[in-house]
Amino acid sequence: MRRRRGRAVSGVLLLDKPTGVSSNQALQTARRLLNAAKAGHTGTLDPLASGLLPLCFGEATKVSQFLLGADKTYRASARLGVTTSTGDSEGEILRERPVVVTAASMAAALAAHTGDLLQVPPMYSALKHDGECLYALARRGETVERPARPVHVSRLDLLRLDETGFDVDIDCSKGTYVRSLIEDIGEALGCGAHMTALRRLRVGALDVGQALTLESLRTIADRDPQALDACLVPIAAALAHLPHLELDPHDAASLQRGQALVLGQPLTDGWVAVFTRQQAFVGMAEAVDGRLLPRRLVSQQDDLVAPTSDLA
Repeated sequence: MRRRRGRAVSGVLLLDKPTGVSSNQALQTARRLLNAAKAGHTGTLDPLASGLLPLCFGEATKVSQFLLGADKTYRASARLGVTTSTGDSEGEILRERPVVVTAASMAAALAAHTGDLLQVPPMYSALKHDGECLYALARRGETVERPARPVHVSRLDLLRLDETGFDVDIDCSKGTYVRSLIEDIGEALGCGAHMTALRRLRVGALDVGQALTLESLRTIADRDPQALDACLVPIAAALAHLPHLELDPHDAASLQRGQALVLGQPLTDGWVAVFTRQQAFVGMAEAVDGRLLPRRLVSQQDDLVAPTSDLA
């Protein structure tokens, strides 16, 4: 039997990923620094992009899907008048057009791309077709049909507009491709556009202002490797954007044993973060027709207690 390598650490690391580094490269670097036995990220952030990348360690990997599905905030920069093969500055220039954009036409374009949208995923994406990533097909010059998918953009705030391009802050649902959104806005303006920079500012209740860089993690590790554990956010704090429920010790124990619960209170169908009355995180359950079904439970350890910080 092969022995597991690394320590059994649990929690979520808020990493400020730099540009030029893939999400997996950032994950593996952080994992080595923490000497963690088990780790995973919460959805990829393109090498071109920087910003918040929550990394899950140990028991937190059981709830990574709930961070993947959280709403997100981005800050994007775009160049007007030029469309590229990838929708960003790394692609080949496909077309150049004159730029005649006013504040009024930009406001109208942003308004038209706010709310519920149908978005066609770009060929340069990690989505799979017949088991192969779309970007691999695109690099071979192949194009396949991609069905449009519903996404929601709740906010588009213009930060800068000039004859060369614009900057915008975006609040959006999971599955939103900012590159495609920028391209669509460019087409609505009649001149085309491509993304030149992207920074993720928020994932659910987590903010990039609380994140650490790889350089700061290395500095901490050089000084005291054990101090890195204090950099991990408790699992409960990372799920603060979800509905939560407190259970008495008897019901919490029953749920931990895999038993469904019928509680004397109304429950809205959907996922629920479950805690004990002492604020220990039990795990994720699903409310279905008035019953609470255990789904993603965590081992009860001291480091899984919900914090009292403003993240909770």
